[in-house]
Amino acid sequence: MPPAPSDRPAPLLTTAVLALSSALLLALVAGEWPPLLAVDESIAGTTHRWALADRDTTHVLRILADWVWDPLTMRLLCAAVAVWLVWRHSAWWTALWLALTCALGAVAQQSLKAAVGRPRPQWPDPVDSAHYAAFPSGHTMTATVVCGLLLWLLHRCGTGRAVWRTALVVAWVSVTGVGVTRVWLGVHWPSDVLGGWLLGALVVALAVLAYEWERGGRGHA
Repeated sequence: MPPAPSDRPAPLLTTAVLALSSALLLALVAGEWPPLLAVDESIAGTTHRWALADRDTTHVLRILADWVWDPLTMRLLCAAVAVWLVWRHSAWWTALWLALTCALGAVAQQSLKAAVGRPRPQWPDPVDSAHYAAFPSGHTMTATVVCGLLLWLLHRCGTGRAVWRTALVVAWVSVTGVGVTRVWLGVHWPSDVLGGWLLGALVVALAVLAYEWERGGRGHA
């Protein structure tokens, strides 16, 4: 069945906190705040040494980052769910909302990368490589947006407890794991990953507010 109407919209306070936190981190990164840079460099240096020392773990994390948690994989998952919503439930508005949110999240991510222009970590002995600027982490932000949206849809569907708990664990492992992986592989600073988490959660919160507002105003499915 298509998602049932929600009794409560996403709290405005949560959205405001996410927006303020994202803006603050963005300002610190763009302004190259020395304490933040020092923490980034310390953590990144430590994890890079671990990555060089444990090649087997690094190989596994590269597979996870390049295939399982890759942004393209996440977007294809989102597209598949949108098609399923239309095919099985004729939930055109929900499918369109899902697809548009993912697309707008990708646009926001790339726009911020271009605007901030933060260099990625540079190593004499890299274990992986990546394109575009560093902030925010695209892998992390995409995983947060997709997992957040799908969890919210599952919640609205009133899914069973076992399925819900399984989905929560999978989403938590994916969103947390992809962030840790990007730092371990030496292609992102820790604050890039934090930015991906915050901005991804903000996109989800804004999308939910927009969905609830549209549902309340027009009553679409």
